[in-house]
Amino acid sequence: MSTASDPIPPKGVDLDHPSIARVYDYFLGGTANWAIDRELGDRLISRVPIIRDIAVANRMFLNRAVRYLAKAGVRQFLDIGSGVPTVGNTHEVADEIAPDSRVVYVDYEPVAVAHSQMILEEDGDPRRQAAILGDLREPDRVWETVAGLGILNLDEPVAVLMLAVLHAAQPGPDGEDVSAASVARYRELMAPGSYLVISHATDDGVSATRAEEMAAIKMMFDASSNGVLLRSRPEINAFMGDFELVEPGMTWTPDWHAEEPGGGVQPIEIGTGPESAVWAGVARKP
Repeated sequence: MSTASDPIPPKGVDLDHPSIARVYDYFLGGTANWAIDRELGDRLISRVPIIRDIAVANRMFLNRAVRYLAKAGVRQFLDIGSGVPTVGNTHEVADEIAPDSRVVYVDYEPVAVAHSQMILEEDGDPRRQAAILGDLREPDRVWETVAGLGILNLDEPVAVLMLAVLHAAQPGPDGEDVSAASVARYRELMAPGSYLVISHATDDGVSATRAEEMAAIKMMFDASSNGVLLRSRPEINAFMGDFELVEPGMTWTPDWHAEEPGGGVQPIEIGTGPESAVWAGVARKP
């Protein structure tokens, strides 16, 4: 479903159902969303007015994590489930610290890949940056495709980013969620010294009111054919396997290295970490 004012969708975009990635883009003030996405987004905002701020806080965590890692010497970034690009993309943030950084975006949404490619064509460097279509649930295929680009040397340390993607249900052939197995395989493929960056929605550790709101969000996404899984902090920690969490460990998105600039262009009204309802962490492979 689209309106006359909507952009012409890239080939393969499903406009019969709203998309989590495009709804997220709508919350961030982007333009790569359609009427069906905005309708769900508006219903979510009506039920949980702070949801836009939750999305912005997650985006600011992405920016801070990339800045932190670039300052720590990381020069390769693989952004899986990168979503629709908006202000403060991974390659832009990394380039501010280290202009020789290399970034590859991976997403299964054609609109996300198309818009990423458009941005990279306008102000990117094809020797250092690319965006490809890929599915988080196919680690070996993603790894092989990324390696074939010749942009990242996957025999060397790389920061693998999985932000706000693992709480989207990742069903396998039998319908069971394969997130844990998929992430475990990525950890195996990553070279020693690599980093894994994760953020994940939760109802664990939040107020009773926020827990009710998160349950309502889950119900609305589930009804729109976009299944959502709200995991506990220990379950989210488990995605890190035997990787070593950097300080301050698994924490709320606004609280992770809050001293770093977040790159937010919109003010947010999240007063305390638990209001964000998103756990976030960065871990290093020994």
